[in-house]
Amino acid sequence: MREYSAYTLLKNALAGNRDWKPAWRKPDPKASYDVVIIGGGGHGLSTAYYLAKEHGITNVAVLEKGYLGSGNVGRNTTAVRSNYLLPENHRFYEHSMDLWENLSHDLNYNVMFSQRGCLNLAHTPGQLDEYVRRGNALRHSGIDSELMTVEQIKRLVPALDVSASARFPVIGGVMQWSAGTARHDAVAWGYARGADRRGVDVIENCEVTGFLRDGDRVTGVTTTRGEIRAKKVAIAVAGSTGRVMKLVGIDEMPIESQVLQAFVSESLKPILDTVLTFGMGHFYVGQSDKGGLIYGGALDGYNSYAQRGSLPLVEEVHSEMLALFPGLASVRVLRSWGGLCDMSMDGSPIITTGPLPGMYLNCGWCYGGFKATPASGWCFAWTIAKDEPHPLNAPFTLDRFHRGAIIDDKGQGATPNLH
Repeated sequence: MREYSAYTLLKNALAGNRDWKPAWRKPDPKASYDVVIIGGGGHGLSTAYYLAKEHGITNVAVLEKGYLGSGNVGRNTTAVRSNYLLPENHRFYEHSMDLWENLSHDLNYNVMFSQRGCLNLAHTPGQLDEYVRRGNALRHSGIDSELMTVEQIKRLVPALDVSASARFPVIGGVMQWSAGTARHDAVAWGYARGADRRGVDVIENCEVTGFLRDGDRVTGVTTTRGEIRAKKVAIAVAGSTGRVMKLVGIDEMPIESQVLQAFVSESLKPILDTVLTFGMGHFYVGQSDKGGLIYGGALDGYNSYAQRGSLPLVEEVHSEMLALFPGLASVRVLRSWGGLCDMSMDGSPIITTGPLPGMYLNCGWCYGGFKATPASGWCFAWTIAKDEPHPLNAPFTLDRFHRGAIIDDKGQGATPNLH
């Protein structure tokens, strides 16, 4: 697997780059596997990788209905952080941070993880108090968090309007320096390559059309490329969870699928060396290595399975950006895209066995799916291999909504669109 190095780079450059191996194979599906994973996004691929690496389960197929990177793993704003208030969440996401820090070395593939920090801006005294509370909770768990003054913020982000005449004056903020960004498509390619090198079949253009059953037990899937039997079937399809679950006869899930838009601007000289979030609305922005500002906002506000957004959110997102950075008014927007968010009832994910024998479920990621990619795959692989959750994902059960054990990090109640 360790074929990428300075030596091989130089060797292939001198040979005209004719001897590189494909990053992953293009296998035909076999008749049966130990594990079939539906969904070739970041979570499905990382699950397959950790099943092979951590548990020695290599007779695995990852089924992707399109091409790798065509779903949410290639449709996000690349931010990585663990600064959640509740311990169930920040412990889980901090494990993800630990994996992110060594991921390029582990995969022998540069995922361009850059720990440039994540700054949450505060605009009211009450909001600043809440940031102090969250920061102290993080520090009690050994996770970095630093309260910042307006003067420190101005030095860090000179382009930000922190004047008293700003539409939403900045009065402080909280910074997680270990947070940052990663290259989203490189994450998908790195995990696909790593899983392939360990014997996993990554099968593209293979859409699941139904499930095979033996009584209540799920024993495989039907696909556009034939039937595939499996001892275990895992679902990691993000915003398409509701549609896939209907194929197995489960019509109601505690999630809703909604569109989340993102945008990228023309390339600019470096003006933002961190990820920044707006405290008076839902807006977040970072700058890529190519110079484009990558930013997004809230959900479009209606249920949909379409990978496209609506114009009202375009206006809302850009008005929030200009409230923070008035000097960007003449910057051009190059493109936008939409991803499908599976919004859970409490804003926290579901990583669990069931709800049918032989089935395993990974969904409900809301806004947090990309940053959770390593830990999600690591914990899901543990759950599949051992038929029980790891302590890190034990709280993220499907039945917690019936038991009242919700994990509402934002404290906004059981309304998916608010999380």
